[in-house]
Amino acid sequence: MPPTAMSIDSSTPSNHAASSNQAKSVPGAGINPLTGAAQGSYEMPWVEKYRPQVLSHVVGNHETIERLKVIAKEGNMPHIIISGPPGIGKTTSILCLARELLGPAYKEAVTELNASDDRGIDVVRNKIKMFAQKKVTLPSGRHKIVILDEADNMTPAAQQALRRTMELYANTTRFAFACNLSSKIIEPIQSRCSVLRYGKLSDKELLKRLEEVCAFEKVEYTLEGLEALIFTSEGDMRQALNNLQSTHAGFGLVTADNVFKVCDQPHPLYIQKCIDHCLKAEIEEAVKVIEELWGMGYAAVDVVGTLFKVVRGHTGMPEVAKLNYIREIGFVHMRILEGNSSLIQMTGLIARLCQLMMNAKDFQFKAVNCPTA
Repeated sequence: MPPTAMSIDSSTPSNHAASSNQAKSVPGAGINPLTGAAQGSYEMPWVEKYRPQVLSHVVGNHETIERLKVIAKEGNMPHIIISGPPGIGKTTSILCLARELLGPAYKEAVTELNASDDRGIDVVRNKIKMFAQKKVTLPSGRHKIVILDEADNMTPAAQQALRRTMELYANTTRFAFACNLSSKIIEPIQSRCSVLRYGKLSDKELLKRLEEVCAFEKVEYTLEGLEALIFTSEGDMRQALNNLQSTHAGFGLVTADNVFKVCDQPHPLYIQKCIDHCLKAEIEEAVKVIEELWGMGYAAVDVVGTLFKVVRGHTGMPEVAKLNYIREIGFVHMRILEGNSSLIQMTGLIARLCQLMMNAKDFQFKAVNCPTA
């Protein structure tokens, strides 16, 4: 059975920089074993091509998926809210649950509204209510399902109007909400639902799925290239697959350098070199690295974001130094988001990082006795 891809998160910079850069390729050519199309045909985005169709194929969040499997087996699905970061399989899990619950009646017993649809109060009063009133023949313990994707973007008025609809048609219709922040769903709706929280996927889960997709698509890659995809995706399987497809289409060979060119993020080796200079209090060398990145056109927020990820995964830093570095990087990130994203802001950060590693005695000055009048 072909693999199915979902979502996953990033983590630390590559720990295998010294490993072989020899490209790995999967033998075989010609017809794609999944689609029957020619190997070079990209008629479908891989994120859709490898989207899971059943719950057992969804990657990560195993405990939550097991709860959904029990619901799919026994029926009587409650109203549910699934919250978590983007690209980790929230909507896909709901669609898989609906398929396993409803089987052949899936098309006529499920309606989905996402952020691209108008979901104001009129839609709740008309479209959703009309669907809830529609008669569909279903087996015992099965209900029609209304899927509201990115429900945290619904207007408060629409959410208020949804309260009564959920109660009136609870015998025939169940609601499934997918959102990034469950706190943006009003309390009355949260109290009517079972809340499931998804977390980011691990690097191992993401690496395994990327290798399977590369095998089926005959993609040539290096280990460092896959690690770069994991590093840039930060647990988002959707982004990892899109970056993989873009890198393969643009360069053919998936290497770390090609991935960072496609993602347009500062290479972590540059940032690693800057951090190493800061740990030695070599401010001039560290500033040169930042100025070089600034000259390449990278935005301050991207540089700071990569700084954080490199420091978080740095294995040679004392724990106290790592905590102090993350604190300083956090303050600068906040100032950049407020609009102060200049080179001076970045060099000031480097100066503070270097200062943290200097001896406090270097900053003590002797008082000069001034003659009295």
